[in-house]
Amino acid sequence: MSTEENVEKSVFEEIPTEKIYSEKAIRIGTFLAGPLVAGYCIAENFKVFNDKEKAQKTWIITGIASFFIICLVFLLPENFPSIVFPITYSFIASYFLKTYQEKNIQNHLSNGGEAHNGWRVTLIGLISLLTFLAIIMGVVFLFDYIL
Repeated sequence: MSTEENVEKSVFEEIPTEKIYSEKAIRIGTFLAGPLVAGYCIAENFKVFNDKEKAQKTWIITGIASFFIICLVFLLPENFPSIVFPITYSFIASYFLKTYQEKNIQNHLSNGGEAHNGWRVTLIGLISLLTFLAIIMGVVFLFDYIL
C-alpha cells in the first residue's frame, strides 16, 4: 500500500468512539482475577465490534467455565498446586482472544480508537474476585448447613 493510499484510508475511515479492552489488559486481568474478567472484557469488546451473538456466547462459556472451576476447587486435594488454575484459564482466554478479537482490536487501535485504562480492569478484577469468593463461601455455608 502506498503512502497516498494510507493517507486516503485514514482520512475516510471513521475514528471509533467506544473504548475496548486491550489484549494485554485482558490477559493480565484474567491471570490475576479469574475467568469472569476475561468473560466480561471479551464480551464488552464483542459489543463494541457489533457482534452481540458472540458476546452472549462468551457469557455462556464464562458461566460454564466458572461453574466448572468452582466445582473443581471442592474436589481437588488441598496440596494441589493452585497456580494451575490461573495458567489454564489465562491460556484459554488468550486462545479465544487471539482467535476471535486480535484483528478487531488491532484495527480499532490503529484507526484511532482507545482502550480502557488499567484501573478499570483492576476494578473489574476486584469485583470478579469478590464474586467468586461470595459464591464459594455461599457453597461452603450451604454444605455446612445441609450436613
